[in-house]
Amino acid sequence: MQLRLARHTDRLAQIMRFYRDGLGLLEIGRFEDHDGYDGVFLALPGTYAHLEFTTGGLHGGPASHPETLLVLYLGSLEAVNEACGRVGGKPVDPANPYWKTHGVTLVDPDGFRVVLVPHAWVAS
Repeated sequence: MQLRLARHTDRLAQIMRFYRDGLGLLEIGRFEDHDGYDGVFLALPGTYAHLEFTTGGLHGGPASHPETLLVLYLGSLEAVNEACGRVGGKPVDPANPYWKTHGVTLVDPDGFRVVLVPHAWVAS
């Protein structure tokens, strides 16, 4: 099984700067004007998972919520610091105090929170 998470946005260019240029996710595909939609696919390194961001159509992007998180395990504090530097955003306090102890929480251009964890994911 593979996983692709898709989210609509009204700020595709800013989202690409945040996730691709800032967090370093690899752009693996895109489409333009497919039935009125544009979109980009980003690979999550070290996984078979992708993020897809789309824009267009009749609906705007979804509302963010402080408990809706994308958690990325980057493997080192150096990797977290480098990503934070590229993104240029200031960390925010997470709603769940667990993430304040275990990562750095940033806010993407749509207001969704992304937690950067300095540890590697350890499968149990």
